[in-house]
Amino acid sequence: MGSREGLKDKKRIIVKIGSSCITHSETGALNLTKLEILVRELCDLKNMGKDVILVSSGAIAVGRQTIGFHHRPKNVAEKQACAAIGQAQLMMIYQKLFSEYGHQAAQVLMTKNTMVDNLSRKNASNTFEELLLLGAIPVVNENDTVATYEIQFGDNDMLSAIVTALVDADMLILLSDIEGLYTDDPRENPDARFIDTVAQLDDELMRMGKGSGSDVGTGGMATKLSAAKVATAAGADMVIASGEDFHVLHRIVRGDKVGTLFQAQPQEEFHLIDILEDGD
Repeated sequence: MGSREGLKDKKRIIVKIGSSCITHSETGALNLTKLEILVRELCDLKNMGKDVILVSSGAIAVGRQTIGFHHRPKNVAEKQACAAIGQAQLMMIYQKLFSEYGHQAAQVLMTKNTMVDNLSRKNASNTFEELLLLGAIPVVNENDTVATYEIQFGDNDMLSAIVTALVDADMLILLSDIEGLYTDDPRENPDARFIDTVAQLDDELMRMGKGSGSDVGTGGMATKLSAAKVATAAGADMVIASGEDFHVLHRIVRGDKVGTLFQAQPQEEFHLIDILEDGD
């Protein structure tokens, strides 16, 4: 239990949620009950004196619903139109919910270019620091309206890990439809064993992620392990847990045994720019 004991002392927490966590699987529409619980949990973390940043997927899903698309957008133009409409809708709902609990949400949209360019990266870092200083809760997403293949992060798992490194956060929580890391896909292998804590992310573990996890959204287990590699190298602990019930957030921060904990492995030679240029 000792390794989770320190989680309650974390000061700057990034929470990433996948599209599947905030939409109804039957219709694709927003699950407002879950969103309300999510916002309440985040506001309570803020009330404890912690800095909180939310990395939220869902813009394309919400836009598709608003436009009345019955199909998944196929081409780039359709996706970007859905993202433009959906992002505005999503932020409007976040603003309303956060203000009901006495907090201010702030939108931050990023592309890979923001991070690769030294000046833009510094500006982004300064903006986050100022927002947190002002007591706002930044809500981050990839700028899907303008991002093309060349400037995409690829998925919000990696985006959240990069934000973790950028703002020197000491904890990253990834919530999706995956409960944590297993030795194999538990849906296919009844002998798959749940892994409670990962002290060292080695090649064997990275390979394990290739065969397990979810195909909902863009990030399966492999992308989460890549995110863990970045976040832990930057000096943050990371937890992968199920977003089925957002009450899980205070349980994780309290140090309960929930999800898989990846312990920080700070690297002295950690450079964010190297990771971005590797396309990892």
